[in-house]
Amino acid sequence: MRKFDGTFRRATPADVAALAELVEFAGEGLPLCLWTQLARPGADPWEVGRKRVRSENTDYSYRNALIAEIAGKTAGTLIGYPLGEPARIGESEPALLVPLHDLMNLAPHTWYVHALAAYPERRGCGIGAALLAEADKLAADAALPGLSLIVSDTNSGARRLYERSGYREAARRKMVKQEWQHPGTDWVLLIKRD
Repeated sequence: MRKFDGTFRRATPADVAALAELVEFAGEGLPLCLWTQLARPGADPWEVGRKRVRSENTDYSYRNALIAEIAGKTAGTLIGYPLGEPARIGESEPALLVPLHDLMNLAPHTWYVHALAAYPERRGCGIGAALLAEADKLAADAALPGLSLIVSDTNSGARRLYERSGYREAARRKMVKQEWQHPGTDWVLLIKRD
């Protein structure tokens, strides 16, 4: 594996379009499926995604994103934040997200890696491992005893990266697919403890 030869910086509103693309890569098509369901008829689902990432009052906002750059260009991102006490899953929650929120509720008081992604042409450059190391620092700064993330059961490349970084399987939940086309069966919660 190559060592990351770039820099990190906090995301700004100017990064929203790139962040939406990277969230879509990290979510293996689930974000675009959800954005399409949330879009009004005739509206651009990508604009729904950009609006969600641009939001000032959601955890998956640009405010919680770290940008990895190579030669001054965005190469990847980490979006993460601390999880508090388990939260009730509301009736209005999209069914696609219920198993994910159920798993998040099993990892209270961890620093949650919501999205970790690199552009396809930048994969294999050490970005993922470097961003996970940054997540370790953010968790330590927040005085949290561990980190958590969720991955699909068929994403073996990401799973290997996470396990090399110290994450271990803690629980699984069946995926809800609706119109989302994906080969997986389960979402897998991985936790890394100090």
